[in-house]
Amino acid sequence: MAYKDYYAILGVSKNASEEEIKKAFKKLARKHHPDVSKDPGAEERFKEINEAYTVLSDPEKRRFYDQYGSEAANRSWQGPPPDAGNFGGFSGNIGDFSEFFQSLFGNLGGRGGTGFGGLEDLFGQAARPSRRGADLEAELPLSLEEAYRGGEKTLSIGGERLTVRIPAGVREGQKIRLAGKGRAGGDLYLVVRLQTRAEMRLEGDDIYVTAEVPAPIAVVGGSARVQTLDGAVSLSIPKGTQSGRRLRLKGKGWPRKDGTRGDQYAEIKLVVPTQPTPEEERLYGQLAELLKVK
Repeated sequence: MAYKDYYAILGVSKNASEEEIKKAFKKLARKHHPDVSKDPGAEERFKEINEAYTVLSDPEKRRFYDQYGSEAANRSWQGPPPDAGNFGGFSGNIGDFSEFFQSLFGNLGGRGGTGFGGLEDLFGQAARPSRRGADLEAELPLSLEEAYRGGEKTLSIGGERLTVRIPAGVREGQKIRLAGKGRAGGDLYLVVRLQTRAEMRLEGDDIYVTAEVPAPIAVVGGSARVQTLDGAVSLSIPKGTQSGRRLRLKGKGWPRKDGTRGDQYAEIKLVVPTQPTPEEERLYGQLAELLKVK
């Protein structure tokens, strides 16, 4: 049986990151999608790409493939491979996968799915799932505020409007299951992707924001308004605060499983007026005179 080099199929190195694998898959899937490509071999090529991604996008299946792939090609065992019990049951028929895949994973390969099939309204150009009755995966982009608050979100999926309940404090990579919304009765799993931005980002359990502070306030001390996940708050600015300093807001970070929260850090950015009023310009002028070198 021929060995399947899934890394070569996707055109990535064996130490490629999850993001590199995902990017390569998306590029190839769009190029070889049977509804797009005029190449008569596009469908088989697409299946091969999907099979490679099914394995390499799953950390457990990837580890298993790296360890036992060569042995599977050489048929060095009969029946289920060693350590196969680490995987969950494979729902549906795996006949659309290669003989190599079936020899390696048998009926224990875990859920498949391309991550695109039938979801063009929400997730862009569709890709075809690898088998009937398949569970599908697709990304669900959420702002930090949406993920923190949770609640209901209405999505358009495959021409159908669905209401998704998002758990408060959902994390990056967490999956939300929509039963029966996959292909032919399979389930749809929405993979949460948190959308961070320059002025507010999440690192671990902590939130980092940029706090713009007028230069005079930084000199003499005072307060500034800072955005948190719970809304704007007044932040105390110590006298002599320098640009780049981080001020901590305890317990204003991301929710943890034990009910506590991380912290928030406000990174100070000093600002000066670009269009000062005449009075501001006069006062800044006086300050400049005081600072002149004698």
